[in-house]
Parts: sequence; C-alpha cells; structure tokens
Amino acid sequence: MNDTARENARQAALSYHEFPKPGKLEIRATKPLANGRDLARAYSPGVAEACLEIGADAANASRYTARGNLVGVVTNGTAVLGLGDIGALASKPVMEGKAVLFKKFAGIDCFDIELNESDPERLAELVCALEPTFGAINLEDIKAPDCFIVEKICRERMKIPVFHDDQHGTAIVVGAAATNALHVAGKKWEEIKVVSTGGGAAGIACLNMLVKLGVRHRNIWLCDIHGLVHEGRAEDMNPQKAAFAQASDLRTLDDVIEGADLFLGLSGPDVLSPEMVAKMAARPIIFALANPTPEIMPDAARAVAPEAIIATGRSDFPNQVNNVLCFPFIFRGALDVGATEINDEMQIACVEGIAALARATTSAEAAAAYQGEALTFGADYLIPKPFDPRLSGIVSTAVARAAMETGVATRPRADLDAYKARLDAAVFKSALLMRPVFEAAKKDARRIVFAEGEDERVLRAAQAILEETTERPILIGRPSVIETRCERMGLGIRPVRDFQLVNPEDDPRYRDYWGSYHQIMKRRGVSPDLAKAVMRTNTTAIGAVMVHRGEADSMLCGTFGEYRWHLNYVTQVLSDGDHHPHGALSMMILEDGPLFIADTHVRVFPSPEDLAETAIGAARHVRRFGIEPKIAFCSQSQFGNQGEDSGKRLRAAIALLDQQPRDFCYEGEMNIDTALDAELRARLLPDNRMDGAANVLIFSNADAASGVRNILKMKGGGLEVGPILMGMGNRAHIVSPSITARGLLNMAAIAGTPVAHYG
Repeated sequence: MNDTARENARQAALSYHEFPKPGKLEIRATKPLANGRDLARAYSPGVAEACLEIGADAANASRYTARGNLVGVVTNGTAVLGLGDIGALASKPVMEGKAVLFKKFAGIDCFDIELNESDPERLAELVCALEPTFGAINLEDIKAPDCFIVEKICRERMKIPVFHDDQHGTAIVVGAAATNALHVAGKKWEEIKVVSTGGGAAGIACLNMLVKLGVRHRNIWLCDIHGLVHEGRAEDMNPQKAAFAQASDLRTLDDVIEGADLFLGLSGPDVLSPEMVAKMAARPIIFALANPTPEIMPDAARAVAPEAIIATGRSDFPNQVNNVLCFPFIFRGALDVGATEINDEMQIACVEGIAALARATTSAEAAAAYQGEALTFGADYLIPKPFDPRLSGIVSTAVARAAMETGVATRPRADLDAYKARLDAAVFKSALLMRPVFEAAKKDARRIVFAEGEDERVLRAAQAILEETTERPILIGRPSVIETRCERMGLGIRPVRDFQLVNPEDDPRYRDYWGSYHQIMKRRGVSPDLAKAVMRTNTTAIGAVMVHRGEADSMLCGTFGEYRWHLNYVTQVLSDGDHHPHGALSMMILEDGPLFIADTHVRVFPSPEDLAETAIGAARHVRRFGIEPKIAFCSQSQFGNQGEDSGKRLRAAIALLDQQPRDFCYEGEMNIDTALDAELRARLLPDNRMDGAANVLIFSNADAASGVRNILKMKGGGLEVGPILMGMGNRAHIVSPSITARGLLNMAAIAGTPVAHYG
C-alpha cells in the first residue's frame, strides 16, 4: 500500500468513527416511554416492584433487567492490538468495536469499561465490584503477565463468566483451525511436534488448548525473544512460561524447528525464515498470526514447502484466525443457561463446533458475503467465515450443552433443539415463522422442480433442501454446467446421484414434453415446431409441463426475468377449472413481526370479485404460518369518505364477502395507518370489526401493493417470503429475481406443503 492509499484508508477509518455521530454505540430503550402510564411503570412507582422481586431472589435480575444479556468489556489499555500500552482512554475505540461485534453477531448488549488502573490486583478488585451490573465479563487488551493475575482473581471471586478473549478466544479459534489442519494433513494430535514463538497471554493460552486437545506436553517447544524456554532459564520468565520449559541444550528457534509439524507464531514479523520452513516435517502446518505482518508471508513459506497449510491473522489471506468466530457465541451460550463460568469443556465444545462447521457445506449467506473466495473445506478453508449465520446456532448450542453437562448452568434449557431453533430464528429472520410450514412439508416428500437449475442460488437451495427437508429437488439445466458449478462452490450434491436432472438440450423425455405442450396449446396458435422450440429453450414451460404430467408436484421459477412472462406459461399449462392465478401474496418480516401484502403481481386492476377472491386466498395462506389473518382493504379512501374508483371496488369486495359467513376478520376500506393503528381506527369508526393491528394489507391495484412491498424491503429492513402464487393449488410459484438461496429454501417448503394442509 502506497502512502496515498494508506492516508486515504486512515481518513476513511476516522470518518467511520466520527460520522454521522461520534463512536459506534448508543443506548436504545426496549420499552415505550410515550405517556405518563409508561413513565410510572418504567420509573417511580412501578420500578419498585421489580426491585423488590430481585431483592427477594437475585435470579430475578435476569427476568426484570437486561443483566442476563449484558456483557462488560473491560480493559486498562496496556496491550491494545499491536499498539501496546496506549492507556485506557485511547483503547476506547477498540472496546466499542468489541461491543458492536457482540451485538452484531450474537445479539448481546455490551458496555465498554476502560479503567485507569495498572496494578493487576487493584484492577481485579474493580472488575469484581462490577458483578451486580453484568451477566458476564470480557477482559480485553491487558498485558501479560498481569492478565493472568486479573483473570485468576476474578474467576475465583465472581459467580458469572469471566473470559479473557486475548487468551482463550485466540486459543479456541487456533484450536479449531489446528483441528481441521491436522484432518487435512492426515496427522494426529498425540504425534505432532509443535514449535511456538511468543510467550504472551495468547501464545500460552494456545499451547494450553493444544494440550487439552491431545498434544503431548513434551512435544511442545516454546521460544520467545530470548530463545527457547528451557529449564533453568531465569531471564523474562513467569510460571506460565515455565510450565513449557524443555530440558534441552538447544537454544534458538532455528535449533528446534527441525521436524516440526506445527509452527504457531504469536510474536512478530519475519521471525520464521524460509530456511526454517524447509526443515519442518512434510506437509507442515504454519500458523503465522502476528498482525499486520506475520512471522512469514504465505508466499515465502509455500516457495519452499508448496504443500504447507497456512493460517494468518490477516483478512487478505485464507484462514484468518479471528476471535469473532468465538467470543460472541461462547458468551451467547453461557448467558442463555446462566453459566457461572466458562470452563474447559465449554471452550472445547466451541472448538469442535467451529471446526465442524468449516467441514460442512458453506452457507449461501457466507458465500454472498465473500464473493469470489473458494469456501470449500481444505487447506485454504480450515475455519468458517465470521458472517456464516450458522455459527450462532451451532456454537452457542454446543457451549450451552457443555455448561449443562458440567453442572455450571443455573438456568438449564429443557429442549436444546428448540433453543437452537430460537438462535437460528434470530439470525434467519424467517426461521421462526417458517417452522410450521417446514413441519407440514416434512409430512409428504413432494417433488419440486426448479426451472432455473443452473443458478447458484438454486444449487445452494437444493443442497439445503436435501439437508433440511424430505423434499426431492428436480433441476432443469445442463449437466456439465451444474456439475462444474457445484464443484466450484464446494457443494456436496451432484446431478443424478442426489437429484433428478432435466437437460433441455438432450433429454429422453423431450418427445413426450413437446407433445404434451402441443396438445395443450394446439388450439391457441402453437404448432408442433413451435412446441418443440419452446421445450428446447423455455425452462419455465418445461417445469410447468412436468407438473402437468405428474412428474413433479410443484415448480419454482423466476430467479431471472419478468414475473408476468413466467406467469403466462404457468397459466397456459396449469390453469384449469379448479385452478387459476388470483393473486400474489408476500410476507414481509419486519422488526415487530410479519405483514402480508397482496396482490403484488397478478392482477393490475382487480375487480371486486378478484379482490374478494384474493382476501379468501390470503386468509388461507396466512394460516399456514400459524397466524390468524386480520385483513385490511387499503385505499386513499377511508370508510366511504371518497368516491373514487379504488374505494368503490374495495367497498364492493367487502360487500361480496359479507354475503356469506367468513372465518377470518376483514375490514375497510381504509388508509394504511388506520389499518395498523387500532386506536386511530377506533376513533374514526368506533364499531369497526377488527381488534388490534391488521396483518394483511390488500390493495386495489398492483402498483400500490408492489410499491409498499418494495419500500418495506429496501427501506424498512423487511425480509420477504414469497411471492406466493395463490389459486394454483400450490403447483407453481414465481419468485423475484432478488431472491436469495434462503428465500428459495423457504419457497420450496411452501411448495412442498401438500394441498390438504392448507385447503
């Protein structure tokens, strides 16, 4: 990086911290404070009730305050990143950053606490005094050996988890990476020779972790700036280093590196030379973790050992050892079961969870966050990426289980599967709402054909379908393209072996398919030659014909192209006396719950009959998610106060619905704010028939419905499930080009629900 680029990066970092408001944190209320009633509950006199409950039983603090989800990030600023002893105040940006990571990756609230105290015992006293405030303490950036003293005192005296992330967080991620590196190299813990540089807190903790994982103590050779840590050495020693002293006449790193299987560097730049690498064992494992300049650059190591397995602390090389893979999730699991400490078993559970996730198929979300990187398990992918959303569910659950099994959980979970599902729901916003749909889909193994089978999102969705459901995906696409893309993306699925494939260029059923299409369309201007051309080039039509012929139960299309183009072929082939498209319904998952929008795509200006039909279909589909529908017909007009076209059509639709008893609630026509605000609605029409906020909004034209849907998605942070094509007996759905692989999985579950489950 040249000087100009370095200065630009510096200014960008400073601007990030300064604007639009200084710092990276703020406090937000979780309860309304809108009126005197709220104030009386939040503070005097209502707050006294919560105080009395906690006074009677300290465990109630987790019920009535934020303590059970609150971590204190505490430092004295004596060992900040690579900056050294810069003081408590200067360390504050780092501690704020740590708090942001807790919130982002695990939903944990944090306060950063910077203390002007250099005496370790006095620092420990101050930390211990914070116990009533926090559910756990994360010690950070405290120099060695002081950090050992502080942590020991705090762990002995405090009844909440105390975790020095510089030690144990690094050790856990190193342990996970080393676990998988040995797997790739075909080596065993008890057989390897480990040479380490750096006798600080992180280095010692990593060596202790390797011992817990199975490395023999006698096979560990620790070096620092003074050379080998050996028996009888007095210079710069402490009890933690002395525990790894070797009885040896060797004195330098160059002396002891011979035959080493694993080099672990937590020291400084250029400590390990290429000549030393050449002396290591075959297929050496090199963890050069000094930052920003590692002990040896990966290219230099591979020049003498091409088969080397390398990890660094940098993000611009594969296998970045990053503590964010650990600390949010180990604290999440510990807090959720009320653990009194984070013990060895919980740390090892964290190691195993991280390592196992890297060996699994990469998630679509991680692939999207790291486009262009090969995320296939192997020498260049030993540990998962921090933005893999599965980390929370897998690692936190493993930690919680270990806490329960070792007896340190004061609030054990009765159902860990349900706990994991809740964690997944916090990351995958659709998970909780989709659970009833997935459960219904499991009752019948339906065949889902994907029209755009070569699309990367479809391939990832197909992998997830095979892992998470009983459905059987069918993909339309060229075998060679699909095979190549599956391999490139690190997916375990392969055509024929794992899923049925329809090759539009060469399929033995081609004659049957064009014949079926021609039979349907021969009186609508389609000749045999045109039918043949369509069946060679139009994958949407092919999918529809497969459903028509009974070779698939439902189809998904629309990952590219325009909705109505796809709808044309779906309608041509699959509409009949019992089925016709009568609306598209989108579930928008918002911060305060789901909101359904219709009709977003099918009918541009629906008639009153169309609108009534849309409402009936929407009510049926909303119940599939375990939600009781409350349908609002939305317009600029409000309860008859305007006479324009949209209000008239909506009023006529309500009149049609009123002609028969209905098993769902509906009201209108009204403005959107009236639909969502029960108090406003009660003022305008006191005897209206809806309680609470509407959860389904039906509009008089597709432009309005689609506009609201897109505003909620792009500006309101809404996550869309859908569009769900209503009226087709669950035989076809047309998605949006912006859909993700997770969205396709959700739609496959919807398509995979037998008609009997929703009518």
